[in-house]
Amino acid sequence: MTERAPLSRKLSAIAESATLKVDAKAKALKAEGKDVISYAAGEPDFATPQFIVDAAAEALADPASYRYTPAPGLPALREAIAAKTLRDSGLEVSPSQVIVTNGGKQSVYQAFQAVVNPGDEVLLPAPYWTTYPEAIRLADGTPVEVFAGADQDYKVTVEQLEAARTARTTVLVFVSPSNPTGSVYTAKETRAIGQWALEHGIWIISDEIYQNLTYEGVKATSIVEAVPEVAGQTILVNGVAKTYAMTGWRVGWMVGPTDAIKIAGNLQSHLTSNVNNVAQKAAIAALNGPQTEAEQFREAFDRRRRLIVSELSKIDGLVVPNPLGAFYVYPDVQGLLGRTWRGVTPTTSLELADLILDEAEVAVVPGEAFGPSGYIRMSYALGDDQLLEGVQRLQRLFA
Repeated sequence: MTERAPLSRKLSAIAESATLKVDAKAKALKAEGKDVISYAAGEPDFATPQFIVDAAAEALADPASYRYTPAPGLPALREAIAAKTLRDSGLEVSPSQVIVTNGGKQSVYQAFQAVVNPGDEVLLPAPYWTTYPEAIRLADGTPVEVFAGADQDYKVTVEQLEAARTARTTVLVFVSPSNPTGSVYTAKETRAIGQWALEHGIWIISDEIYQNLTYEGVKATSIVEAVPEVAGQTILVNGVAKTYAMTGWRVGWMVGPTDAIKIAGNLQSHLTSNVNNVAQKAAIAALNGPQTEAEQFREAFDRRRRLIVSELSKIDGLVVPNPLGAFYVYPDVQGLLGRTWRGVTPTTSLELADLILDEAEVAVVPGEAFGPSGYIRMSYALGDDQLLEGVQRLQRLFA
């Protein structure tokens, strides 16, 4: 009998999301009765604002919600997204330049599919969100990591990007505020990178999912606002998940030049068609409605941010840059490696994360998920009491 044909080599090479894997392990341990505190998932602990839930309930009563709708999204939602893009990114676009996707991840996937050709190199500033390199490879591109450490506040420079550029470089990933580091590029830094990309004809995929979560008076300047001319070679990806505590609603979007959006829309017409109509109508309410609760969420994150940075900084061996956006802190833990803690001597951040989970029942994501070893990511999008208790466990472990 002839053996079965092999599985897809492309998909077999794709790794599971490290953040979701760590979070799943933490939840499994909790189910076993362990008192695990997890800093793994980038998920607000707040309930979605009631007026958004009410809009969804109203949509459930409308038979039109039960039918197919345009694959790129409901016209009213695309209009609301266009208005938000002008308001927060400084870019005026037509609703026809918007595609509504099943969460931000689909918009990231489709953005790479739209602009990457086999053999293209994509400059990927590191530390990076764990999904980017896999999405690049799924588009038959080659991710080229450009690393900036804690000494640079995890922000790459034009000089670093230029050193990494080759004749095969066609795309740059730009993320500000950053997941996993929380770093925010200044307007000047953003302008320099945008002008460099414009000069070399390089596409930019700019992930703005955290643009409304900034602190200490900092503004996340969109790269298309800093360099308006670069809009013709930029795709913005975004969504309602983080700002409005709507991670499970799965509504994201991509905004870009007409030709790029056209081919991405063709892909979506075969891939998923329209996003859940009830969730789309909830997203309309989120974007068009009062922003009071979203601002309250941001203020709570800010309070937690200051607390976790202050408490982590008390641990000898940690370097804790001050994150000015998103809801993550990204300590440099190299000062803890090679030392013995409760009989274990970790030499990598992966081993350190295992030690922390085993000995302190605290789940963190090791730096290997986002680039080089020697770092951990901790989300502070969890309850205040748990946040403090978890850090205090780390203080006792590394005392």
